[in-house]
Amino acid sequence: MANYDIIATAAFGLESIVAKELKRLGYSNLKVENGKITYNGDEECICKSNLWLRCADRIYIKLSEFKATTFEELFQGVKHINWANYLPEDANFIVNAKSVKSKLFSLSDIQSITKKAIVEKLKESYSIEWFSESGSKYPILVSILNDNATVLLDTSGDALHKRGYREIGSAAPLKETLAAALVLLSNWRYDRNFVDPFCGSGTIPIEAALIAKNIAPGLNRNFACEDWDFIISSLTWKKVRKEAYEAIMYDKQFNIFGYDIDDKIISTARKNAEKAGVDDCIHFQTQEVTALSSKKHYGTIVCNPPYGERLSDKKKVELLYSDMGKTFRKLDTWSYFIITSYDQFEKFFGKKSDKNRKLYNGRIQCYYYQYIGPKPPKKTRD
Repeated sequence: MANYDIIATAAFGLESIVAKELKRLGYSNLKVENGKITYNGDEECICKSNLWLRCADRIYIKLSEFKATTFEELFQGVKHINWANYLPEDANFIVNAKSVKSKLFSLSDIQSITKKAIVEKLKESYSIEWFSESGSKYPILVSILNDNATVLLDTSGDALHKRGYREIGSAAPLKETLAAALVLLSNWRYDRNFVDPFCGSGTIPIEAALIAKNIAPGLNRNFACEDWDFIISSLTWKKVRKEAYEAIMYDKQFNIFGYDIDDKIISTARKNAEKAGVDDCIHFQTQEVTALSSKKHYGTIVCNPPYGERLSDKKKVELLYSDMGKTFRKLDTWSYFIITSYDQFEKFFGKKSDKNRKLYNGRIQCYYYQYIGPKPPKKTRD
């Protein structure tokens, strides 16, 4: 198998979590930077990265990196790549572009110059003048930062947060990748109750169930590189998917609860859980946050309460956070984790968090307030 430079992109604040996921998959020599993790791997690594990474945005093959302050430098840098190693004669290659703090800033010009350079190189390699582009799609990204151009082949196609189970979301949906990160950061012990009192369309409870049952998040979807027999054999994909199905813990039962005040969105959450294959271990119910209670000890709450998306009135948000604080503190052995963009959350919640982590919900800067409950007493031996 060939060896590739691979880049997993991630939202700011989630890079270290993606790096841990890659280490669990068995990959090392990771280079962690803002928004991306670079590592090496073969075709099977590309498949596993797409199928298993819960918090990454996309998986790219890095083809080249070079300085480009003029369109001629861009053209020659792109043309220098041996494109016949990646694109068959009938490849339908689409060029996208990004440019930040660089002399080349016209995205349409970057796209057209890149496409022209690829075509010229393919003419030399295949000795033909015209390409039908009637085959599989090969998305290409040219990313220019501080005049350094990186040429990438997008193996994912649709972004990895699109798991295939959520067709309809709530008014302020949380990306599946961020929801999974919130669960992983909570260090939830699977033998304890897990509750999301603002579950919306069920994303956080569903991601918790997928993690607990060891279900690969990409099992219900396809990826661009699944059609790339030119690079990745279909047998490799079959092997990786078979292993993923065999890794599912079907016999494990978990106590996961999702509550929301909206009857219709609870109905949607149930449908989403069914599509994800985890409806057997999540209980959804219409309920106010102030009604939350439990006789169980040492549970975990992870939630994304309104912070200007569903409740635009500032005083209502402050009252809600105050009610949350009073309700959560009654569960005095539990741990609770709350993401919000409201910078005075702790004041109205009534308690300073043990940990605080900056994260982004889309383009909204948020903080993940983490309240760590006490450890249960050690069991005494007879």
